[in-house]
Amino acid sequence: MKFGATLSGLFASRRTPVGSETSRAVNRLMPPGAAVRELDLLLIWSAVGLLLLGLVMVYSASIAIAEGSRFTNYQSHYFLMRHSVFLAVGIGFGLVAFQLPMTQWQRLALPLFVGGVVLLIVVLIPGIGREVNGAQRWLSLGPVNLQPSELMKIFAALYAADYTVRKLDAMSSFKRGFLPMMAVILFVGFLLLREPDFGAFVVITTIAFGVLFLGGVNVRVFALLAVFAIIGFIILIWTSPYRRERIFGFMDPWQDAFGKGYQLSHALIAFGRGEWFGVGLGASVEKLFYLPEAHTDFLLAVIAEELGFAGVVLVVGLFAVLVQRAFVIGREAIKLERYFSGLVAQGIGLWMGVQSFINMGVNMGLLPTKGLTLPMMSFGGSGIVANCVALAILLRIDWEVRQMKRGAGS
Repeated sequence: MKFGATLSGLFASRRTPVGSETSRAVNRLMPPGAAVRELDLLLIWSAVGLLLLGLVMVYSASIAIAEGSRFTNYQSHYFLMRHSVFLAVGIGFGLVAFQLPMTQWQRLALPLFVGGVVLLIVVLIPGIGREVNGAQRWLSLGPVNLQPSELMKIFAALYAADYTVRKLDAMSSFKRGFLPMMAVILFVGFLLLREPDFGAFVVITTIAFGVLFLGGVNVRVFALLAVFAIIGFIILIWTSPYRRERIFGFMDPWQDAFGKGYQLSHALIAFGRGEWFGVGLGASVEKLFYLPEAHTDFLLAVIAEELGFAGVVLVVGLFAVLVQRAFVIGREAIKLERYFSGLVAQGIGLWMGVQSFINMGVNMGLLPTKGLTLPMMSFGGSGIVANCVALAILLRIDWEVRQMKRGAGS
């Protein structure tokens, strides 16, 4: 892949300071309340499609659970209402995030990342972090729970992009360029594995080192990292009994369909029942207390059962468009020497692409069962808010790029 080397050359020959006249000119342009035509319509419509389809499917997947639980006061619309509130809050935070120029996001990158690390430490303190199903990943904030690992995905993209821009001259050096970032990410990984949240660890690691690779880190160093990462993941899996059981359950879920293969076997049944066009919206059988976490981790299985192969293709297509637009926006920003913006956009694209791929792979039985939600769609407050803020940052990058192009052409 030649992109990293190309970016390094661009950096070395034509670096633009954060406080340059170009940056200030973009910040003085018309406010972000510009017409929709000033933004990437494909990105907007793919995101809107995923958010709205997710809202509908969360309601469909959660009706039976909500009606049969004393925790929800037996209200069928309990998860729908909460998801709607989370979505509204996420859009609100997104509108605020869109107002900030990317120069400001670059200044905030390090403080936000440090704040995220502090939250990961706080969540592990007994009596403060909330434990659910053996995992201590949440901070209770009255009626809602905050999941710091979701916020860390944004913070990791921002910090990795800022680090790459600041350390570009040292990117060819393992000691000065690569080692400091590796130490930071390993510390974050240690905190995540203490929760435990192996899925978030994989996603955040991919974001951080993916941005470094796109920013021009030495290819041999990156290849060495990949080898060590594979070995490390194998060790983590082999030394953890519950992760080992998930691997064996994934390889043959029918061998213990009522034990370690239970979730996957019912997900596969849902896919099989859906066939081409599904059994109809709301008509899923697997969501009736058979498929655990139907409205979170296994939402795609319910989509497959109710909307069939066509519904799954629609979801995959929308994610493909979203990720493709993120990388295009990033590439356009880099062409205009907006290096931090370009790397952030592509870091967000990596995040959405990798997490959706893992979730879909788990639902289809292509990957071991892992507790990762489907971005933009699954039920969950912290995840939806983080996704909306990430989309707002992407749109801000796109808007600034378009304004710079307009200024250059006038």
